[in-house]
Amino acid sequence: MKKVISYILVLIAAASLSSCGYNGGVERQERVSQAWSQVENVYQRRADLIPNIVASVKGEAKFEQSTLTAVIEARAKATAVTIKGDQLTPENVQKYQAAQDNLSSTLSRLMVVSEQYPTLQANQGFRDLRVTLEGTENRISVERKNFNDAVMDYNSFIRKFPNNMTAGMFGFTPHGYFTAQAGSDKAPKVEF
Repeated sequence: MKKVISYILVLIAAASLSSCGYNGGVERQERVSQAWSQVENVYQRRADLIPNIVASVKGEAKFEQSTLTAVIEARAKATAVTIKGDQLTPENVQKYQAAQDNLSSTLSRLMVVSEQYPTLQANQGFRDLRVTLEGTENRISVERKNFNDAVMDYNSFIRKFPNNMTAGMFGFTPHGYFTAQAGSDKAPKVEF
């Protein structure tokens, strides 16, 4: 009789642990990994556009070579930083974001400088690439938000009681968020 009661208690404990913590943690961890894959996809899309943009701009004889070099170098650095879905620590996400923010910044400089070249602005291919890049930047913003939502759900799940006990036993650790670029909280100065 005692053996049967012990067996039933073990089954109840196992069922409660799996339903309240482990399985829920796995499910949320998979959502974070899936959202991370989408983030990587849209950043890769942007990285794939850059050679075409650079090639279009190179046709403009007077275009600043230093700007093009900066874009190419930033793209190389951004694509060199990769994170696997199980390594999404706050520090790793911050490194990834820093590399991508650097690329965003150099691309912005390229677009600002390109406005000084009327023949480049008149080039339909360049205009199409610019529109595609703007659309990709919007996709990046959406996917970063989706990733942050998945991370918030996962992080809050593993911190709640009794899930926090299961999370600790099975190695569920908090993931990092994307954050706003430094200085984005201040409005830009506009002068006329």
